[in-house]
Amino acid sequence: MSEAGTVPNDTAEDPIARARSALDGHEWQAAFEAFTAADAMRPLDGAQLEGLARAAFFVARADIEADASERAFRAYEAAGDHRRAAYIAIQLARMYGYQGQGAISSVWLRRAERLVADDDDGDIQGYLAVVHSEAARAVGDMDRAVAYAEEAIALSQRAADADLRAHALTNMGELKIIAGATTDGMALMEEATLSAVNGELTPFVTGVTACRTISACRDLTDYQRASEWIEATERYCERQSLSGFPGICRVHRAELAAVGGAWDQAEQELEKATSELEGYRAVPPQADGFYAIGDIRRLKGDFEGAEAALREAHERGRTPQPALALIRLAQGNSRAASTSIEAALAEAADDRWARTRLLPAAVEIALTAGDVTGARRAVDELERIAAGYPSPALEAARRCVLGKVLLAEGDAAGAVRELRVAVKRWREVKAPYETARARFALSRALRVVGDDEDADLELRSATEEFQRLGARTDIAAAEAETRDVEERRSGPVSTRMTFMFTDIVNSTNLAEALGDIAWERLLRWHDDTLRALISRHRGEVVKSTGDGFFAAFGSARTGVEAAIAVQGALRDHATSSGFTLTVRIGLHAADANRRSDDYSGTGVHVAARVAAAAGGGEILASAETVTEAGDIVAGRTGPPVPTTLKGVSKPVELVAIRWT
Repeated sequence: MSEAGTVPNDTAEDPIARARSALDGHEWQAAFEAFTAADAMRPLDGAQLEGLARAAFFVARADIEADASERAFRAYEAAGDHRRAAYIAIQLARMYGYQGQGAISSVWLRRAERLVADDDDGDIQGYLAVVHSEAARAVGDMDRAVAYAEEAIALSQRAADADLRAHALTNMGELKIIAGATTDGMALMEEATLSAVNGELTPFVTGVTACRTISACRDLTDYQRASEWIEATERYCERQSLSGFPGICRVHRAELAAVGGAWDQAEQELEKATSELEGYRAVPPQADGFYAIGDIRRLKGDFEGAEAALREAHERGRTPQPALALIRLAQGNSRAASTSIEAALAEAADDRWARTRLLPAAVEIALTAGDVTGARRAVDELERIAAGYPSPALEAARRCVLGKVLLAEGDAAGAVRELRVAVKRWREVKAPYETARARFALSRALRVVGDDEDADLELRSATEEFQRLGARTDIAAAEAETRDVEERRSGPVSTRMTFMFTDIVNSTNLAEALGDIAWERLLRWHDDTLRALISRHRGEVVKSTGDGFFAAFGSARTGVEAAIAVQGALRDHATSSGFTLTVRIGLHAADANRRSDDYSGTGVHVAARVAAAAGGGEILASAETVTEAGDIVAGRTGPPVPTTLKGVSKPVELVAIRWT
């Protein structure tokens, strides 16, 4: 059932005539103003209110659109035009459902059903079947969703309603993609989208249809297909003098620009898009826009800005994963990253294509945590899914993570083979960041098989691309790798540092007592606080150790100051929040070998054992550390106690430092 017919243009002075003329010419602002003027002069009938609602949509006045649509419903119902009233009720049901207001949506749907209970014409029943299918899918009842979708397609053929057929085909296409019949699903969606860009549908349905198809292409990482449909949609808009759906189109264009490495441009476009979409109450596309902003900022190393955007996406119903988990991984918190990605995978248990967006990150996180078996499971699942629709980008991603897993499993030659293909595939997709990441992984595999010359070339190419893109985290990793290679060739650098190890006491019991959500919140506070205090006292976090940190300081004094600050912050937090988090801290000043951003040697081992000897809430230091710390420990220490430490041949004199 297409939009209501036009009213003849009797006189140039008649605002309704002007409104209809502007509406037919897709002059949305003029139509909106004329309908609004007419509405102020006299009551509008159902068709006129429907025109006002459509114009309001295209000028991003969602409040006026909803009000005018509801008034149109009442006007049609009062006039006895129950079929048109039912059609408006169905559109309102979809609108409210799209905005996440399921209760209101269901009421409008029941109203529509009541009005046409005895109407067996194909079109109105077809629209009802589409909405029922979408509602069933939303609650996970896929059998019922498919049954209604099949009914909608059959009814659309009987009614010869192009808009209905587009809705029905698009809905069924999405269901087939979810079920794994991806090629068949895309064929249905593209059939509907071709009708859209050829001008066979009303402008609103054209936008919805094209948007859903482009979104599906994006979710399948079929960037070439997405690009083709974006171009076709933009040509349609130019031909029809349409500027509608600007925010949604801008989101899709920006996502492709980000894949192509134009991060700054993409971020600016996405900021415009999310602002435009605010007026449309277009919650899912706006959530996609915020997620894309967050992911770009993550790649640029702006983790604070990334988390702010990902929170906006989450508030609008879009999962912040895998971007948020990858931020935690980059921050050295592999445990939080693992928890986040596992929860996201569990939530997407029945959506294979949502899982394809999560599985590559799951591989990265598992490998960083040393869980090679878990990484292999994720790769194998990704391979099974990709077999059903091997888009170029998905195949490139699969090859890349497979190569990393093979390297971790000890098959360096196999890793080189897969990673070379990954580099080639990513270059074909024209994804420079992913190409650089694959080159970086390839350089490591090549070094293991002894091909240092090629390894150097790949590492240099990756570093240069990261620098061009502004990928700060990857730049740091590539530069550290370069330093590590140079140090291996010239030998390690000996340096004197004060090493600190921290550890949460009885963390397992506390986690069980608090529950997963509260524990993760407390753990995040702990990690953020300790990192900040270590940095404030001119230390560096070398790595996360699970329930604590390994940190290094240039002097014993700053190490002791940091330890005292940590215990003080824990005490203050316990006082204010009621959660008692007990941490033990060990300090040892010693000579050690530095390789890139890591340290090795007996001194590091002793420092770890000093921490293990400490009690909860205690700062324990070697006598050397106390001596080097100077007056900062005056009046804070007891006598040194010779202590036998595990794995250390001679007793070490340990001193407890009072921090209160």
